[in-house]
Amino acid sequence: MQPRLSPTGLFDVRYAAFLETVAHLRGRLHRYCARMTGSTLDAEDVMQEALFEAYRKIEKLDETSALRPWLFRIAHNRCIDFLRNRQVRERAEAGFVEDEIILPVEPAGHGADRAIERLVINLPPKERACVLLKDVFDYSLEEIADLVGSTVGGVKAALSRGRSKLAALPGGPTVRSEPERDPELSRLLSRYVELFNRRDWDGVRALTSADAQLRVADCFRGRLSESPYFVEYEKAQMTWKMVTGEIDGEAVLLVLHPSDDGWKPAHAVRIKAVDGIISRITDYYACPWMMPAAGKVVANPT
Repeated sequence: MQPRLSPTGLFDVRYAAFLETVAHLRGRLHRYCARMTGSTLDAEDVMQEALFEAYRKIEKLDETSALRPWLFRIAHNRCIDFLRNRQVRERAEAGFVEDEIILPVEPAGHGADRAIERLVINLPPKERACVLLKDVFDYSLEEIADLVGSTVGGVKAALSRGRSKLAALPGGPTVRSEPERDPELSRLLSRYVELFNRRDWDGVRALTSADAQLRVADCFRGRLSESPYFVEYEKAQMTWKMVTGEIDGEAVLLVLHPSDDGWKPAHAVRIKAVDGIISRITDYYACPWMMPAAGKVVANPT
């Protein structure tokens, strides 16, 4: 499938040029958003919204050299907005109870193991951001203060608290409770995969609502009925097949490509349904940085 950019639509040629300009930053931006939100998939959605916001405000950027911190600031603010949603915040910070963490006598220093990148989900948002930006992305204290809307002193305090809490965590891997499975959604996804692999596009459309929304990164955002989505898969030069699976515990569809070692997950497709009818499809085929960022990818056997 190849990107389709409409000169009069959301993804116009100027936006395509902007995305090309920031292409070298997208992997790092996604990595940051993934650790802030606790979700590889949510991180991509947050990052895409941040990039479009940046595109609309690009004239406010004074110096090209300031592009990276400016984009990180927008992405950070989008992450905080995302976490303020109570249900999402509770899921993203599951297992974090401040009173249960006993601080060590000596707090962890600047040389904290880079493995903390996947443990910062145990911290509240400000400490999480400061530890990520300092110990993973190597920003200065002044830069971090500007990005998170704080002072250098505030950043130092957040770093001290965050590093101390991380040092007090158990040495074993973080264990998260398994999400509840929705049997109805599982059946719907299995039926979708069956029809999709048969290229029965009329059958797939019958599973969707009349106003079902489609989002394909960098390519399309709007009604499924107004997109060339199925045509693009039909004429794709790369051999593919679709299976049900999981990314970091969330049920998704995975598009597999053949390799020397068998079929490998290439990208994910996220399905949202209401009352057994698909209302939204998000296809991440143009986001190659997502799979490496995921903690666990499971492709169910066909």
